Formats: sequence, C-alpha cells, structure tokens
Amino acid sequence: MEVIAPMGYALIASAALNLLAGWAWLDQRDTVTTLRTEAKAQKRDLDAARADASACSDATDDLRTLADQRAKEADAARAQARKASATRAKRADAILAAPPAVPGDDCASARVRVDNWLKNRGAP
Repeated sequence: MEVIAPMGYALIASAALNLLAGWAWLDQRDTVTTLRTEAKAQKRDLDAARADASACSDATDDLRTLADQRAKEADAARAQARKASATRAKRADAILAAPPAVPGDDCASARVRVDNWLKNRGAP
C-alpha cells in the first residue's frame, strides 16, 4: 500500500474545500437570482398598484368636476323654476282675486275664465 504524502492530503483537503466553496457559491448565486426575480416582480406589482391608484385618483377628479358642473346646472334650473313659479303664483293670485266675470252665475263665470285661459294659454 502506498502512503499518501502530506502534500497529497493538502491537495485532497484543498479540493474538498473548493468543492464546498463552489456549492456555497452556487447556493448564494441561486439565492441572489431568486431575490432579484422576486424584487422585479414586486416592482412590477408596485408599479401596477401606483398606476391603478393614479387612474382611480384621475377618475375621482373627473367625477368631482362632473358633480360641480351638474350642481351649477341644477342651481340654474332651480332658479328658473323659482322664477316660473313666482310668475304662475302671481297669475293664480290675480285669478283668485278677480271678481266673477258674470256676477251671480258661477257656471257662466267659469266658462268665461276657461275661454280666456284657452285664448291666452300659449302665453308664459
């Protein structure tokens, strides 16, 4: 049997350590690659979430603008309705305050008022 010289033990030890170092390096490389892949995926998710949040914010701003516009339109419509209501209320008061067209005959008075109304119904 041949005796391995101390130099041979050193060579075997060095090869074993190199093998262990290589496995450790490969494990670290795989870990770094996995972490980089996960970081890229998280960055994509974060970018998508930011884009969604921005779109939501823009849509909310658009809705606020639309709501403000509709509120102005509603205010204008309410003002117009108040004006028309006041005009019609004045006419109603005038009709109610007017003496009968034919004193003592409510039916004839009603016919006269209806005839007048039909003649003037196109007027505001």
